[in-house]
Amino acid sequence: MNIPDHSSTNEPDASALLEQFEAGRTTGPALGVVIGAICIVWTLFQIWIASPFPFMFGIGIISGVPARAVHVTFALVLAFLIFPARAHHRERTIPWYDVALAIAAGFCSAYVFLAYDGLVARQGILLELEIAGLTVPIEALIGGAGIVLLLEATRRAIGIPLVIVCLVFLAYSIFGQQMPTLISHKGLSLERLTGYQWLGGEAVFGIPISVSVSFVFLFVFFGAMLDRAGAGKYFLDLSFALVGRYRGGPAKSAILASGMNGMVSGSSIANVVTTGIFTIPVMRRTGLPAVKAGAIEVSASTNGQLMPPVMGAAAFVIAEFVGISYFEVISAAFIPAVISYIGLIYISHLEALKLNLKPMPESEIPPLWKTFRGGVHNLLPLVVLVYLLIVQRWGPATSIFYAILVLFAIVLLRPVVTEVRAGGRRYIPALLHGANECVAGMIAGARNMVGIAVAIAAAGIIVGAVSSTGLANALAGIMETLAGGNVYILLGLTAVLCIVLGMGLPTTVNYLVVATLLAGVLVELGGAAGLVLPLIAVHLYVLFFGLLADSTPPVCLAAFAASAISRASPMATGVQAFLYDIRTAILPVVFIFNPTILLIGVDNVFYAVMVFVVSLLAILAFASLTQNWMLVRNRLWESLVLVVAIVALFRPGIFMDRIYPPWEPVDPAVIADGTFAAEPGRVVRFHVTRETAYGDRFKLFAMVTPEPSRLQMQGPYGMTLEQEPDGRWIVRSFQFDGPAEQIGVDFDDVVTAVEAQKTGLPPKELVYPFGLALLAVVWWSQRRRARRGGEPALEQGGEAA
Repeated sequence: MNIPDHSSTNEPDASALLEQFEAGRTTGPALGVVIGAICIVWTLFQIWIASPFPFMFGIGIISGVPARAVHVTFALVLAFLIFPARAHHRERTIPWYDVALAIAAGFCSAYVFLAYDGLVARQGILLELEIAGLTVPIEALIGGAGIVLLLEATRRAIGIPLVIVCLVFLAYSIFGQQMPTLISHKGLSLERLTGYQWLGGEAVFGIPISVSVSFVFLFVFFGAMLDRAGAGKYFLDLSFALVGRYRGGPAKSAILASGMNGMVSGSSIANVVTTGIFTIPVMRRTGLPAVKAGAIEVSASTNGQLMPPVMGAAAFVIAEFVGISYFEVISAAFIPAVISYIGLIYISHLEALKLNLKPMPESEIPPLWKTFRGGVHNLLPLVVLVYLLIVQRWGPATSIFYAILVLFAIVLLRPVVTEVRAGGRRYIPALLHGANECVAGMIAGARNMVGIAVAIAAAGIIVGAVSSTGLANALAGIMETLAGGNVYILLGLTAVLCIVLGMGLPTTVNYLVVATLLAGVLVELGGAAGLVLPLIAVHLYVLFFGLLADSTPPVCLAAFAASAISRASPMATGVQAFLYDIRTAILPVVFIFNPTILLIGVDNVFYAVMVFVVSLLAILAFASLTQNWMLVRNRLWESLVLVVAIVALFRPGIFMDRIYPPWEPVDPAVIADGTFAAEPGRVVRFHVTRETAYGDRFKLFAMVTPEPSRLQMQGPYGMTLEQEPDGRWIVRSFQFDGPAEQIGVDFDDVVTAVEAQKTGLPPKELVYPFGLALLAVVWWSQRRRARRGGEPALEQGGEAA
């Protein structure tokens, strides 16, 4: 690509810029060799356990908790060797105490691997040794030291916020009896706490780190190897070739490149610096103000983790947590992710219209076919990965293993192919150069993984505290109290929590923490409010809002990285990026109430296409609303009409349910005396209040009316209701294995309301033409004004920082 050299403008290079946002040591030759060797061994270990070779040869079969322990051992050792005690302290040697801490942390984690059989045999009873007449709780000490060292490694690699959260949950585990009644529990002894948190398979070495071992490491390594293969530069060149010749082309190129790069990189900051180092200066040269140039790059980079097929490895974490297939996750995420990116491209187009920006000079636009053909090999590993995952439906670990093998071959042989094309015969040096690139990719992948692995292990402390104290039940009561039983308030609190925690946590860890605490609560409270919230929708809701933290002031690290290139104010860049990201923030609010956008319940290709088109038009209308511009500047009445059109397209049920209510009330008395039975197949909902130790809990149970031949002795719904003197209807008994018992109705539940589903209602999709007509009215109005001269464009560069 013929982009001019920016060295004269003192633009920082990507590697130098990344160092500004990493707390690692500046390694000298000796330290680099030691750390590099450990990284290579870690990478080889991860590749080995993901491969079929251990089972083919019958050696080195490591799985479950032992594999997780080895994984954490490498992460902790590297954390103390790479990250100094003081952030951004760039000494080139390692103090003796950091070496000692690395050895101690590695031993504490490796002990779980070495003594695993004994730990299982003792079933939670910790080993004690008699030393000089004293009983020493050796395993309790190892577990306690391991927790402390893990928290210190987390502080160094990630920062203090996650450490504070972990300490709060540890304190809650110990001092449960002193807690308020709503969240009190018996409390755990220190020995029980350390045994559960460190020496078992349900906390530090539980599900979160299992996902890290199985999927996250391999995909982080895959992203690092793609970078060594030159995929990042290829995606950027291809983006310039595709859209560089259009108005605002550099901004559109930045968005495309960041989307392609971000779906495998998993890091907003890395995405900003690798693509932004080229795109931001070009955006500024074509007239885009510095603040907006940086903000577009930030918004594009943070959204990269939403893009299938990899989604920054989040897809595999969600699949593990929700208990569904990877294919179901990316199917659900597809429409929101794609329309979010198209919406950002449209925003960049509106900015170009408002500022009257020009396309890139033809001399700087690479030829499309030549660019595509010259780097098409970079797409081969992605094609293999997607084919194995989606077509063959192989497991993620096996699929990424074979994709990595293809990537190794590309990186190894690329210098040889280049040498052959140049007519040279230095094949051995070229092959050695390719091998060096493979080694560098292995080191980079492992280094990139250190902070993530440590943070995920620390998140296991939170998971362990929730499971060992019964906090999940108490938390539902707390959130019900805070939200007043209002699911809308709870959704807002969850969004705020995701953004606040995301300011100090990596996206994957932020998702793990919030999903562990609140996903189940949201589903339960949503059901109590009459809203059926699919679990996958709730988990994606958490992920989407967690991503916004990277562009939300005051932390917004991605905005700081972009501002280092654009020379604009970091806070102004962060605020502008957040304004661009409002389109991403609206999507989880939409799909949580309209799961059709996640293709839930959609089994027809034509219907799926219609949902995509309508959702795309809605997000484009929303972008026009937030930018106050479509073809020209919006008038007030046009903005109001756009609001109605957006609601009609995103949530058609909100209109249809007002005209044709989908539920009709039923008197519980007719359920009690058996005189009511809906038509077979018709759904009847029972609103229930249940008294628990944590206070009243509100639930919603839906039952499908059975065929008459299957009616039970206690009515078609298999339960008996009795009315108390105070007028309440109580569940006194129910048929064994009948409909009521199967869905979870219990004795003494109070039935507060009964509703029967109406049938024969018109489909909600009839609202779509109304929304489209409103969009057409606004477009026609603006087109008339545009033909008459419209609104004057802003001065080019008039908003430059």
